[in-house]
Amino acid sequence: MKVARLYSFNDLRIEEIERPRPGDKEALIRVRASGICSGDAMRWYIEKKAPLVLGHEPSGEIIEIGRDVEGFRIGDRVFVHHHAPCMRCRFCLRGDYVQCSEWKSSRIIPGGISEYILVPEGILKNDTLLLTDNITFEDATLIEPTACVVKSLRRAGIKKGDTVLVIGLGVMGMIHILLLKEMGAGMIIGADMVGFRLHRALELGADRVIDVRREGLKASVLELTDERGADIVIVGPNSVEAMRSGIECAAPGGSVLFFTPAMPDERLTIDPNYIYFNDISIITSYSCGPDDTVEALRYIHEGVVNAEKLITHRFRIDDTALAYRVVARAEESLKVIITFD
Repeated sequence: MKVARLYSFNDLRIEEIERPRPGDKEALIRVRASGICSGDAMRWYIEKKAPLVLGHEPSGEIIEIGRDVEGFRIGDRVFVHHHAPCMRCRFCLRGDYVQCSEWKSSRIIPGGISEYILVPEGILKNDTLLLTDNITFEDATLIEPTACVVKSLRRAGIKKGDTVLVIGLGVMGMIHILLLKEMGAGMIIGADMVGFRLHRALELGADRVIDVRREGLKASVLELTDERGADIVIVGPNSVEAMRSGIECAAPGGSVLFFTPAMPDERLTIDPNYIYFNDISIITSYSCGPDDTVEALRYIHEGVVNAEKLITHRFRIDDTALAYRVVARAEESLKVIITFD
């Protein structure tokens, strides 16, 4: 079978490897579509994992199944998460699934951008979801990214009527906008430096957008909010500068959520008294767990999030290197996926 293996940021190869065979409690999935995560295009982040078969947002159909598997059968259309928790440890019992050691060590084999993937027992049992007929394989590639946003907004404590600033309008920023609209946010402000994304954010439900190439972010947010600032700030870009700007734009009593890690060796320096006396909460949100993927599936089932709104580019597996470059350039693209026959 073909796989897309990344050796370095500029070295992504299509290789032929042997197709895996499922054990008694495993399943083999024929991949029908797989997304390329924008996080995988962060050079410092992905190269420390290389070499690896790229991709962790696959959907497909079960073509082989172990004799001891329950709840699934050959022909089922499924979404497969690339990690799954044990559901038994202290972290799992608290709902902190991404801190579970089994979550961290689990993986699909060999990776999402391959013609077939082996789903181990834990992932099959704890975070593989059946797709309803109205959800396409392309829609299903959005379950994992949407689940990350579900978790983000839950941790941020979104309330109806909140003013929310979303910094960074790639696909994850757009999914934030779609869910914020559904959750009843009062004013949604998007900020980016790419014209295509600013226009698309307005189409998807943002009330105002700020072109940070031409306008000061803090001054614009204050102007739009009667000098209060945003109740919630979602910081998407992986930089300390963006994080610092997010804190500056938060209203007293507000929350700032870091959706992406900073680049290595960057340090965020803050005035603790500014945070304290303005009662600003700084929150992080890393990946997602099974409760989040279930809720994400519901949003996609209801059409709040779907392929038509977000997928801008489709490639075949042989063109994965080109697809990866489109994601890395971050210009006139949102979601880029690989499709299979």
